[in-house]
Amino acid sequence: MLTEATDSRNLPAAMSDREFSRFAEFIYDQCGIKMPPAKKTMLEARLQKRLRVLGLRGFQDYADFIFSREGAGLELVHLIDVVTTNKTDFFREPAHFDYLVGKALPDLAESRGIGFRKGLSLWSAGCSSGEEPYTLAMVLAEFAEQNQGFSYSILATDICTTVLDKAKLAIYEEERVEPVSLPLKRKYLLRGKDGQKGLVRIAPELRNRIRFRRLNFMDDDFGLREPMDIIFCRNVIIYFDKRTQERLLNKFCRHLIPGGYLFMGHSETLSGLDVPLVQVASTIYRKPP
Repeated sequence: MLTEATDSRNLPAAMSDREFSRFAEFIYDQCGIKMPPAKKTMLEARLQKRLRVLGLRGFQDYADFIFSREGAGLELVHLIDVVTTNKTDFFREPAHFDYLVGKALPDLAESRGIGFRKGLSLWSAGCSSGEEPYTLAMVLAEFAEQNQGFSYSILATDICTTVLDKAKLAIYEEERVEPVSLPLKRKYLLRGKDGQKGLVRIAPELRNRIRFRRLNFMDDDFGLREPMDIIFCRNVIIYFDKRTQERLLNKFCRHLIPGGYLFMGHSETLSGLDVPLVQVASTIYRKPP
């Protein structure tokens, strides 16, 4: 007997080009992500689960639902979860953390007393399932241990609620934390026991330093009430077109203090973009003081 997953009678008809175009335009308007025609098969496959959950017969029914007033409010967050890519690791692009400790933090402390007279405010923008902000928390905790009086807080945001829930839980498979050095594992990771063997959890002293919240980069108002000293937004803008990249980076600059730093991904560049930032190292930029 065929299961529901393999019974062709239970599968929706293929997504039409017209349906794909409507979805692609809606996704771009809502979260700035470009969906070229080559992504049609991927989108079709990922949305099939949502059709089953909602009990809909096809993509036309799904389109009618999500473009309705009720559906837009209920389903948009699930559609965004489906189309966003969430690839991250602990200590990804380690040279960034070396620069953070060796150059950025001392410069900010010396020029503005940041971290000492005023606590450091760092934003992990596009934090995915939490590996980046927890890495940053480890690095900053180690810096604080060597520099008495240093304090910090981390804001971590993402548009995808599924990965934010995982980030808040702070539980990872042991293979996920392989990039973390043994001394840091011993200090900041708690091993699971019995039914949680093979899992680790970030220690509470780091979890308490991070505030997670959902944020859409396409929103006019990010809801940030204080300027940031450092922003990590790595391997995020590659999913946007040039116009959206420039608009987003200028928003970041409005939330960044003079002299503050922006860290971007290894494959990202500001070339051809009109933004008030100066490159100070590979994929590291600073807002002029």
